[in-house]
Parts: sequence; C-alpha cells; structure tokens
Amino acid sequence: MPLAEKTFLQSWNWGEFSTTMSEKIWRFGAYNGDLLVAIALVLKVSAKRGTFLFIPHGPVFIEGMAPADIKEIFELILLQLSDIAKKEQASFIRVSPILAENEQNINLFLDLGFRNAPMHASAYEATWKLDISLPEDTLLKNMRKTTRYLIKKASENKDIAVELSHDPKDISIYQTLTKEVSRRQKFVPFSAESIRNEFHAFSGQGQSTLYPQVAFIFGKYNGEFAAGAMIVFWSGVAYYHQAASLGQFAKHSIPYLLQWEAIKEAKRRGCKLYDFWGFTDPEKFPRHPWAGPTLFKMGFGGYKTQYIKTQDFIISKGYWLNYIIEKIRKARRGL
Repeated sequence: MPLAEKTFLQSWNWGEFSTTMSEKIWRFGAYNGDLLVAIALVLKVSAKRGTFLFIPHGPVFIEGMAPADIKEIFELILLQLSDIAKKEQASFIRVSPILAENEQNINLFLDLGFRNAPMHASAYEATWKLDISLPEDTLLKNMRKTTRYLIKKASENKDIAVELSHDPKDISIYQTLTKEVSRRQKFVPFSAESIRNEFHAFSGQGQSTLYPQVAFIFGKYNGEFAAGAMIVFWSGVAYYHQAASLGQFAKHSIPYLLQWEAIKEAKRRGCKLYDFWGFTDPEKFPRHPWAGPTLFKMGFGGYKTQYIKTQDFIISKGYWLNYIIEKIRKARRGL
C-alpha cells in the first residue's frame, strides 16, 4: 500500500504503545474491492476536562486518492465513530489530519461538520523536513553556515563523544536528561512510563533483522551525559521525536553534532527523509515556545510542510468544557 503523507502515529507499533498506556484503541481499514486504500488508528483519550476519540495524523490514504473518495471515507469513519463515541461517553471526535493546508481540504472538513480545535493536538500541524537521499557533502553544503561550523567544531573536540544505543537499560539515562531539562524550563515532560513504553513498542518490530525501529543517540562531554534524543525509524523516514540537552554544556554545541550523527544513521538505514517533528515560524511567532528549537532545526537545511489545523467534530455539549479549558491552556503556554 503506497501511502501519501504519513507518520508513525498511525503505525501498528503506536497502537501497541497506546494500549500499554491504558488507552483504548480501534483500528479501521477502508477497502476498494480487495485493495486497502486507507487506514485509521483511533485512540480514546480520557482526561479531567473530558473524554474524546482521537485520530493522530490520520486517516492515512493511498497515494493519489481522489478528493471525493477521501471525503467518502471520512463520512464512513464518522458514522462508525459517532456510535462509538456515544457508547464510550466521548463528547467529541478529534482529528489531526496530515493533509495539506489548502482551500480544498479546509472545505472538506467544513462540509463534514468539523470546526478548528482550540489548540493543536499532541501531533504536530507543521513540521520541518530534510531530504537525506542527497550525499553527505551536499547536505553539509546546504546547511546554514553557522550550523555547519558548530558541527565541525564539536566533531573536532576530543572531549565530546556521540553514542548510538538500542539498549533498554539506557532508557533511565534519557529519562534523567528529560527530567532535568523540564525542571529548568518548567514544562511537563514525557512521563518515564511513556518513554519506556514507546521505546519497547518500536524496539521489537524492526523492518529488518539488523535494526530496531527506535534508538537513543547520546552526546557526552568528558564522559558525562550532556544531551540525548529518541529517534524513530519507520517506513523510510527518521523522526526526531524527542530530545533533551543540559544547559551547562550549551557552549560546546553538542546537540548540533548529535543531530548530524542521527541524520547519518538514518541514511545508513536507507531512510530518504528526516522529519524534525514540529515547526513554528520563528519570524511570525518569535515568542512561541517552539521558535528557538525551530531555528535550530532550520539550520540543517530542508523545508516546511504545513498541514490543516486540528479538527473537532462535536458529539455532545460536554465538548464546550474541554474547549474553554484548552483555550485557557493555550493562552498560558503562549502557543
């Protein structure tokens, strides 16, 4: 099934991860005769603000599908999910579609009765991508001059080492890094359980016998862990899904070298695309929490991909409590 836009949030592994996090899931497939033309992984999200059904980065459609067929599949899924939502006491259905932000797709969701969500879901609405099918010297040439210099500087520093790990024992090292960064920057990190379960979900079902689908990449300074990232390798794409770096090592530019080594590892695995996982325009929104990280990502070269905004389909009036709470959270976080 050659898919169009896709991410690992619609993979079988992500469904398995979700069940380990005590989330109820449903998997749907749409067929044209014997041909599978679309898939949808649906999660039940239960929170204090309310319960809803969520399709992260989906449904995913076969490449080249006609707009009318996409709309028909959405209608069929909505029929199924509306019944499920009532049984599960969910007040709305949320979709984070990985469809281009254009007039055609905007009108598609308006016609189906959706409305823009008050804030984006955990799945991104825009991302920064890099074509890594190019030779390494071309990738370096296409980088921002400062980024290229900092990679070279860090690679020549004998006190810095970068290590790749598939060892579950190193989950605790990464958890320690994220905990320290979240304390310093005052945000809620991924839970230790979430990091552990995601790693296990992708480590046991690799696309080949050579590589698991997830790895940690750590940067060390004089033997001390200074930075780390969790990279997911899925369906020919490498995803820079999580990362953490300690402030006391900032002057050594370790995250730049770590990122470059992750890109080279993705190339070794045969990936054609590197997804930096999340983008906000730093010129339009300089105070956005993602503005700094986005500037860092853009330095490696690449291009922005913008998707349609997260969409909500209202099932009951309980939706409006969630709406108000999320509007308040968005304002407080400066999103």
